[in-house]
Amino acid sequence: MQKNQVSEFTSGGEAHTQREILSQPELWQEVYHLVGQESAGIAGFLNPILQKENLRVLLTGAGTSGYIGDAAQGTLQKVWRRPVQAVPTTEIVTQPETVFLRSVPTLLISFARSGNSPESVETVRLADAFCDEIYHLIITCNSEGALANMNAAAPGTIYRIILPEATNDKSLAMTSSFTCMLLSVLLVAHVDVLDKELDKIQRIVDQGNTILEEKSLLEALVLKGFERVVFLGSGEFLGIARECQLKLLELTDGKQVCMSDSFLGFRHGPRAIVNDHTLMVYLFSRKPHIMRYERDLVEDISRDAREIQSLQIGGVNELALPHSSKIELDIDPENPYQIVPATLVGQLLGYYSAVHRGIDPDSPSLSGSISRVVQGVNIYTEYNS
Repeated sequence: MQKNQVSEFTSGGEAHTQREILSQPELWQEVYHLVGQESAGIAGFLNPILQKENLRVLLTGAGTSGYIGDAAQGTLQKVWRRPVQAVPTTEIVTQPETVFLRSVPTLLISFARSGNSPESVETVRLADAFCDEIYHLIITCNSEGALANMNAAAPGTIYRIILPEATNDKSLAMTSSFTCMLLSVLLVAHVDVLDKELDKIQRIVDQGNTILEEKSLLEALVLKGFERVVFLGSGEFLGIARECQLKLLELTDGKQVCMSDSFLGFRHGPRAIVNDHTLMVYLFSRKPHIMRYERDLVEDISRDAREIQSLQIGGVNELALPHSSKIELDIDPENPYQIVPATLVGQLLGYYSAVHRGIDPDSPSLSGSISRVVQGVNIYTEYNS
C-alpha cells in the first residue's frame, strides 16, 4: 500500500499528541501487515476455540480501551456467530461473579495500551479463577507491559498480539493506540480472509487522511467557543461516540462540557443538554436502515428555533442540514473498518480545544488527577461474593 502523508497542524508546537494523531493512517497499514504476518498463529489459536458450541466471548479494557469492546462487539458477533459482550475491567474486578459463568467456555479478549493497569492484570487473574475453561487473547501496545508477559494458566490458552511500538502513545490521552487496537481485533475477526480486506483497509486510510485534511474546519468549530458538545452514534459508532467524548473531556482537563449517546437514546431525556451554544456531532451509520432513524432525529434538531449547529461525519449526500458543516467520506456499507477513522474527529476537536485553552495536549491534567497509567487503584485479591 502506498503511504499517504498529511501536513502538520497549523496550531500547536511539536508534541507527542500531534504526532500520534497524524501518524494513524500509516499505522493502520502497519497493523494490517502485522496481523497478516501472524495470521497463521492467530487462526491456529482461535479457530478451535470458536468451534465450541456454547462459547462466550468477552471484550474488556479500562477507559478508552474499554470502548474498543463497545465498538467491536457487533462486528465480532456477526462474523463469529457467538455471543460477544463488552464489559470493562473496572466492572469485572468489583463483581466478577456477575460477569463470568464458571461452566461456560470463555474467550477473554483484553485491550491495553501499557498493559500495566491494575484492573487489566486482575481481570485476567479473575477469569482464570472464575472460569473452568478460559482462553485469553491479549492485544496490547507494550511488549514490556505486565499483561503482555503474563503466563497462561494452562498450556495453549493464551495468545498475544503486540502492536508496533509507535502505537504505544507517549501522551496521556490514547489516540493511535485506540484506533490500532480496534483495527487489530476487527482484522482478527476476518483473519481467514485477510487478503480480501486490503482494499477496505486502503479505503479507511483514505478516509483518515480526508479527516486530517479537514483539520482547519475542526479548528474553526473549536474557535466558535461552544459551551457544550454532543457526539451521537448508533451501534458500533456509539462506542466511537463515547471515545470521542472522552478525548474531548481528557484533553480539556474537564473544562469542555460534553456527552455522548445513541441517536434514538438521545430523544429520551438527554436532549435536555442542548442549548443555543451546543455543537452536535453526528457520526452517521453506513447502514441504510439505521440511517433512517438517524435522519429523523437530525432533521428534527435542525428545525429547532435556536438554530443548533452541527457537524456531519459521513451520511448521505442528499441530507442538507442548515447551520451544519460536513466531512464527506466515501462510505461502503460492507466495510466494517470505517468506524476506525471516525475516531479522529474527537481526537482533533480535543487537541484544538486544548491548544486554544492554553492546555498542553500531552499533559492536560493540571491537577494530576488522571495519568497515563492509572494510579491509586488497590486490588483486593481475597474475593468474597
